[in-house]
Amino acid sequence: MKKEGQIRVDSENLFPIIKKWLYSDKDIFLREIVANGCDAIKKYSSLCTIGEVDDSEFRPRIDVILDKDAKTLTVKDNGLGMTEEEVEKYITQVAFSGAQEFIEKYSDKTDAEGGIIGHFGLGFYSSYMVSDTVEINTLSYQKDAQAVHWSSDGSRTYEITDCEKTDRGTEIVMHFSEDGMEFCDSLKLRSTLKKYCHFMPYEIFFSCVQEKGQEGDEDKPEEKPVNITNPLWLKAPKDCTTEEYEDFYREVFPDINLPLFWIHLNVDYPFNLKGILYFPKQTDKLQVMPGEIKLFSNQVYIADNIKEVVPEFLMLLKGVIDCPDLPLNVSRSFLQNDGEVAKISRHITKKVADKLVSVFKNERKDYESYWDDISPFIKFGCIKDDKFYERMKDIILYKTINGEFKTFSEIPKISNKVYYASDTDVQAQYIKIFKDNGLDAIILEHNIDTHYVTYLEYKEHDLKFVRIDSEIDEVLHSESTDDEKPVDEEKLIEIFKNSLEIEKLEIKAQSLKTKGTPAIITINEYQRRINDMNRIYGDMFGMSNEKAQETLIINTANDIVRSLIDFETEDQKLLCRHIYDLALISQRRLTASELEGFIERSVAVMGLIE
Repeated sequence: MKKEGQIRVDSENLFPIIKKWLYSDKDIFLREIVANGCDAIKKYSSLCTIGEVDDSEFRPRIDVILDKDAKTLTVKDNGLGMTEEEVEKYITQVAFSGAQEFIEKYSDKTDAEGGIIGHFGLGFYSSYMVSDTVEINTLSYQKDAQAVHWSSDGSRTYEITDCEKTDRGTEIVMHFSEDGMEFCDSLKLRSTLKKYCHFMPYEIFFSCVQEKGQEGDEDKPEEKPVNITNPLWLKAPKDCTTEEYEDFYREVFPDINLPLFWIHLNVDYPFNLKGILYFPKQTDKLQVMPGEIKLFSNQVYIADNIKEVVPEFLMLLKGVIDCPDLPLNVSRSFLQNDGEVAKISRHITKKVADKLVSVFKNERKDYESYWDDISPFIKFGCIKDDKFYERMKDIILYKTINGEFKTFSEIPKISNKVYYASDTDVQAQYIKIFKDNGLDAIILEHNIDTHYVTYLEYKEHDLKFVRIDSEIDEVLHSESTDDEKPVDEEKLIEIFKNSLEIEKLEIKAQSLKTKGTPAIITINEYQRRINDMNRIYGDMFGMSNEKAQETLIINTANDIVRSLIDFETEDQKLLCRHIYDLALISQRRLTASELEGFIERSVAVMGLIE
C-alpha cells in the first residue's frame, strides 16, 4: 500500500524558515528528537503500569546510530510507536496546526526568540535544521498494527507507505544536509549528547558505523549508556553521601578542586523544584570566577545560567536545577512575565540564604574557613538584592588585620569610621602602625569590595569606610609632651616644599604616635575611589580622572625629622627626598624610574655617614 498526500500549510516557505529561525543553536535538534523518544517510552511505560499492556520484559532504551558512509543519523526508541493515522495526526497535521501563525510572526525576523517549537508543536521538524530528507519508521504497540514508513525531503509533500519494521517503537532517520555535515562526526555527536541528554530518564546508547576503508568494528553499540538516568538531585538529601555529592560534581563540571559545600534543593510545593547548588573554591584572589548553573525540565537540559530563573549573583555558583513546571522551549519574554518563574527565583535565593545562616550558626569554624572563597559571592548578592542583604547582614564576616573574623556589629570602629586595608602587602607599613598603637582595621582586598564599600555606606549611612592610608592622621595624632623640645613646624614644611618641589603635594607637620616613622602619605578617600572606578570602567560616568590629592604628613616626633633643620641645604634636600621615598614605598609600589631614583638616593644617604 502506498499513499501520497500534501502537507496542509499555506506557505511554501515553511521549511526554510524552520531551518533558519527555529533555534539559535542547531545542535539542539538532537535534544528534541531524543526527548520525543523519551516521551514515547514514558507513555508506553504508563500503559504497562496501569495494566493496559502486559510487558514484564520491557526495558526502556534509545539508540543513537551514526552511519558515516550513508551520512545518516538514526534515533530509535522502543516506546509507544505510531499507527498510520497517528503519523498523519501527530507529524503531518498537528505539527503544522500553528504554521501560518508561526510564519506571520517570525518570517520577517532575523532571530526568532527561543521557544517557538514549544508553542507550535514543531519539535520533530527541528531535524530539518541538519537534514535534507527525514524518514520515520514506526510500529505501534497496538495489536495487529501495520508498520509505517513516512518521509519528506523538506518540500510541501510527504510520502507514507507500509514498511517491514518488526519491533515496536519509532526510528527517525536523518539524512544530513550540507549544513548538517558537522554532525557526521562521532566526537561532535558524543559531546552534543552529553550536553543535552546527559541526564535523560531512559538509557541512551550511542554507536557509529565507520566509513568504508576505516579500521574498527562497525555498528558495535557501546556497552554502557552515555547518560545517567537517575541523577543525584532526584534522591532525598538525607540519602546522599558526601562522596556522592563530590562524585556528581566531578561528573558535571570540569573542576580540579572539590566544592566547599552544597545546597540540595528538594521542593514539592507550591511548585516542583529539585537541584544541587555547589559553592566552588575560588582560585583567583582578586577576580570572581564565573560559575555555571544548568537548568533542566524533567531531566532534559534547557540552558545554562538563565537569569530569569536563577538570580544573577547565584551564577557564581555551580549546579543543576530541575524544574518540570518549565516547558522545554521557553522564551525570555515568557520567563520575564511569568509570575511562577519569579517565585521560583525568590525561593532559590531564600534556600541559599537559609543554608548559609545554618552553616554560620552550627559550623562557625567551617564557615570562617570558607569565607575567603564565598565572600565575593555573598557581597555580590547583597549588592544585587536588598532582601538577600537583609538575610545575610548578620552573618557577613570581616577579617581584621589581627587575623580574627568578626561580624558587622563586632568590627572595630573609630568615631563613625571603619578603617580597612585593600592590599596587605603594599599597606604593610600602615598596618604595622595601627598594630603598634593598639588599633584595628578590617581587610577588604577583593575587586568587588570597591563596590561593596560604597553599598555598605548606603545601607549603613551613619558609618564611613576609610582606607588605612587615607585620612588617618587624626587617629595617629599625639600631643607633644612637656619634655619634648619644641620644633618649628612651619620651617620644616618649608624645607620639605623646597626640597621636593612637587606642586600638588600637600605637606603637613604633625606629631604622630609612632615615633620611628619619619613621614606617611595619606590620600583623599573620595578622589581615590573615583580613580579606582575609572580604572575599572574608564571614565564612563563622566567623573574626573585627576589624580587623588596626596598629603605628606611629617612626623615631628621623629628624631631624624627634628634634626633636619640643622643640616646643610643640599643634605636637607637629599634627606627630605629620601623620607618622601620611604613614605611613598609604604603607600604604593614604585614605578621603574622611581625605584631607580630611590636606589641612587639611598647610596647617597649612606655617604652622609662618612
